[in-house]
Amino acid sequence: MTPRPTTSYRASDPGFAALSVDELLAGEADLIARIKLCYGTDRDSFEREVLTLVRHYAACVHLLPATADNYFSTPGGLLRLGLETAFFSLQGTDAHIFSGRMSISARRQLEPRWRHATFIAGLCCELHRLMSHVIITDVAGAVWPAFLQPLADWLAARGSERYFLRWLPQGVETRGLGLFALPHVVPPAVLADLAEGNTVIVPHLLASVGGIPLYRDHNILDELVRRSLALVIDRNLAASADRYGSPQYGSHLERYLVDALRRLAADNSAWIPNGDKSRLWYGQDGLFLVWPGSAEDIRLLLEADQLAGIPKAPETMLELLLAAGVFEAAAPNRPTWSLQPPGTKAPLEAVKLSTPAILLTGIDPPPVALPQTLEFKSWPAPVQATTAAPDSLPLPASEAQLPLIPPSADIPPPASTPTEPASACPSVRVSLLAPMRLNPMVRDALAAAVLTLNEDGESSVYILDEGVFVPLEAFVHHGVQPSLAIRALAETNLLAKSGHGLPTRSHELNGVVTVGIVLDPCCVSGLDLARFAPPSAEEN
Repeated sequence: MTPRPTTSYRASDPGFAALSVDELLAGEADLIARIKLCYGTDRDSFEREVLTLVRHYAACVHLLPATADNYFSTPGGLLRLGLETAFFSLQGTDAHIFSGRMSISARRQLEPRWRHATFIAGLCCELHRLMSHVIITDVAGAVWPAFLQPLADWLAARGSERYFLRWLPQGVETRGLGLFALPHVVPPAVLADLAEGNTVIVPHLLASVGGIPLYRDHNILDELVRRSLALVIDRNLAASADRYGSPQYGSHLERYLVDALRRLAADNSAWIPNGDKSRLWYGQDGLFLVWPGSAEDIRLLLEADQLAGIPKAPETMLELLLAAGVFEAAAPNRPTWSLQPPGTKAPLEAVKLSTPAILLTGIDPPPVALPQTLEFKSWPAPVQATTAAPDSLPLPASEAQLPLIPPSADIPPPASTPTEPASACPSVRVSLLAPMRLNPMVRDALAAAVLTLNEDGESSVYILDEGVFVPLEAFVHHGVQPSLAIRALAETNLLAKSGHGLPTRSHELNGVVTVGIVLDPCCVSGLDLARFAPPSAEEN
């Protein structure tokens, strides 16, 4: 039996046609015409300075999508993304003077070069994807050497009529790779012309394409490109949602968040590592950011940049940076860390950088790590309750003015109903039942307190007729501010109904009046709910 001939590609994958550059650009004629009008020069100059670069760029990216299933994911998406970003970047130069401190004659020479460089930076801002996200093969299975030549030239040299795309799994965005593809688009003569009479235009262009922060210079060129790219992607995502359903929002935003982190670390005095009341702490166990205070700094900076689609909620920023591997979670169900920097009276909530180099590389002189670790392990000594008025319960300094703990005159009299310590609890093991939206730090502290009901020794958590009494001291021991705990529990409706309307209760434990909260018994598994008094009608 004669064996059937084999083919090196699946018939189900039609691939992409090896179109000529003229055919590729025919569908972008309207946008190219807008670019020519914005560039504001004669036809010969436009074709020499702009259209030649556009043709080189089209030869590199051909019909490749920008992403597999997100923004600009259709054939030709990467070409369209580059042209739109270049257009809006060029348009943005009309409102900026790049060489403002120079003489009029010098500006006359340099401003056109700045505009040309800004267009190039916008055009090539996503070139790195050719090196890090895709593998291109022809019908015979040969792989395109992306570092050596443009895709269109390779297809023409091999006489290929079609080519096939495979997305690299877990492709990592490495913008610096764009510098290796840049010579395919920008000839050395163009860079030489941009560098004539100055030493800043080409470095700013390369820094923008490669995603390299400039710590000592304000890179207006890159600022325009970043703003334009965010606008272009945001517009495409909105249009894609109308046509194809809901796309994956947010996957392109980590680059702006990381850039904001680096700029704040380089320029903001409140971000000097290990300074007094600093946002940034560097110890033997890593680099930490006080959170969510740092998120507010990031939001203000990005709002000033006028970037489209940038998240404003600290929770969204945290989720994006955790997914991108920029931050490292303390535990699978706890993204933030408890920090005890030197000189602070209470633990701080913080996020941890996966590597200090993300923020500290390029800072001169480099910051020095503290000789000790910063993670808060345990409260140094138990807070002893006294017979003094409940409002004098020792708390961290930041909680001294806690308005949610009522003064002694407003505290209802200690409950006279019988209480049961751990020894009187049912034999069934009890545990916390809390919704996932509850603050992770509060959940961990509360779960640990509830679990003490299973121990044979004396527990500070007691069962009342209304529910489970948990002293505020239990949260302090786990580095959680009582005000944060009370607010989180109230928002998730985990507190027992109270006739006096206050979130806190006072209870006498072993002859000592203690302030705490009363959990709804329904959020603790293993309890006999029939034993608890139902809330009165007027409390409901």
